[in-house]
Amino acid sequence: MNTVRHISSFMSKYFALIVILVSVAAYFTPNAFVWLGSYVTILLGIIMFGMGMTMKLSDFRIVVKQPTPVIIGLLAQFLIMPLAAFAIATVMGLPPELAAGLVLVGACPGGTASNVMVYLSNGDVPVSVAMTSVSTMLAPLLTPLIVYLLANQWLPVGAGDMFLSIVQVIIIPIAFGLLAAKFLPGLTEKGQTVLPLVSITAIILIVAAVVAGNVENIATSGVAVFVAVVLHNGIGLALGYLAAKWTGLDETKRRAVSIETGMQNSGLGAALATAHFSPLAALPSAIFSIWHNISGPMLVSYWSTRGGQNKEK
Repeated sequence: MNTVRHISSFMSKYFALIVILVSVAAYFTPNAFVWLGSYVTILLGIIMFGMGMTMKLSDFRIVVKQPTPVIIGLLAQFLIMPLAAFAIATVMGLPPELAAGLVLVGACPGGTASNVMVYLSNGDVPVSVAMTSVSTMLAPLLTPLIVYLLANQWLPVGAGDMFLSIVQVIIIPIAFGLLAAKFLPGLTEKGQTVLPLVSITAIILIVAAVVAGNVENIATSGVAVFVAVVLHNGIGLALGYLAAKWTGLDETKRRAVSIETGMQNSGLGAALATAHFSPLAALPSAIFSIWHNISGPMLVSYWSTRGGQNKEK
């Protein structure tokens, strides 16, 4: 187990670099990775099962004890990111599949790595965990609805089919994870040592699959998608922080809301785009997965120089 912990720690520390290297390998040798495209949904289900194993009832109790920061964060999550994606796609004139893919990743719930980033930035971890948990539970309803309202002009959106997909790849695996944690606590406790490594590996494989399936599209549209994703992520981080500040939340909660807003469950975005749109529509999610694991640590580094300021400003 010590070996697994060391490997997991190494991959967590150098996750962004590893995913970049694997993406480059997938780009230049797509045949070695393109077969993974058939397993994207399964890989995401594994990630969500692991998330379910780590979720606790206390994650949701904070919604009752401190509803304001969680509600503000959820509003920021499901308003700022989709609307920012819509605006960027419109202004940049992205092709329909890329535009729909950008809106889709913007409509996804918070990313699983966000809680770690909030912890490292001296943010409010309970609020972050509650936001991730609640936004994930709301995703089957809100994600298809938002995508239908904003992206249906570019591509036909089957909101009902997307709802069923999210239930299958998120809610059911999380439910099994919760049941495993309740009825097999010993096995679950041992399994949590391996979970970070399994989740990181699954995300890397999802990104590799999308990159390998989009070699030609990356060559023609890669720069535009990268610029759109960087803008999207930056707007989410900035406006998430400002929304929390303008509503009177303290510094630790501002950081939590900022990171939760800016970091998306891009694995879900890639899986839904592949299943309901096209491989090209999954490209924004794949690039988002790479970039937000670079911008997140950059923001953490910036905040670490300022300390964990709890006072109002």
